This record gives sequence, C-alpha cells and structure tokens, in this order.
Amino acid sequence: MLTIGKLGAAAGVKVPTIRYYEQIGLLPDAERSTGNQRLYSRAVQDRLAFIRHARELGFPLDAIRDLLGLSDRPDQSCAEVDAIARTQLIAVEGRITRLQALKGELARMVDHCAGGTISDCRVIEVLGNHAHCAADHGRHMPCVSE
Repeated sequence: MLTIGKLGAAAGVKVPTIRYYEQIGLLPDAERSTGNQRLYSRAVQDRLAFIRHARELGFPLDAIRDLLGLSDRPDQSCAEVDAIARTQLIAVEGRITRLQALKGELARMVDHCAGGTISDCRVIEVLGNHAHCAADHGRHMPCVSE
C-alpha cells in the first residue's frame, strides 16, 4: 500500500490532484490506516497512471470518466472507446490547425517588422487592429490583437 505522497511520486501527479480526482470520483476513496493516513493499492496507482496519460493526450475529464468505466468492462466491444479516441483526435487536429494559423500570423508580423521605431512597428499595428491579420484565428485561438 502507498501513502498519497508515494502514490503521487510514483505516478508523477501532485497530491492535490489526487485528492481532486477522488473528490470527482475518478479515483475511489482511499483506504485509511489506523492513523487515518490515506493508503492506495497498486490498482489505484495503475488507474492514476491511466488518468495521467489520458490527460497528457488532452482527453477531457468526462471522456476519461467514460474510458475508465469502459475499461472496467473488458468483455465489451471497444467501439465506444474508439469513438471517444476519434473525437479527441478531431479536437487535437482542430487545435493544430488553429495553432498553425497563429504561427503563420506571428511569423508574418515579425517578418514585416522593419526594426524602426514603435510608431512604425508592424507588430504593434497588427496587434492594435485585427483587420491587419491575414486570417481569422477563430474564437478558441484569438488573434494576437485580441
């Protein structure tokens, strides 16, 4: 059995995060020692590692909750798991597209900077007026001028 500190170190997760995951039901309530110290099994460590890896891949907590529920039923079809992963892939591709647009706009601003005075600075000009941007960056990835 691991204490909360050792569990956090083993899984690379901070103690407040472990408590939060317990609070929202992603992790089961901890067993307690006679001194009321939280104790965790290897199964909880594995579950926490699963959650951490899913978070690193950008899965939202609700999707992780669904994935954990599905993983608890290993005899089921993996179609739902595939659907959740595909949804995440589409979301990541969308973010990449928006980030590439931001990168292009930032590169364009910097490339057009003449290195003169602030009054003639292209970066300041574009930041001050979204109309000078070459593309719409969308609501989720605001233009650097917003």
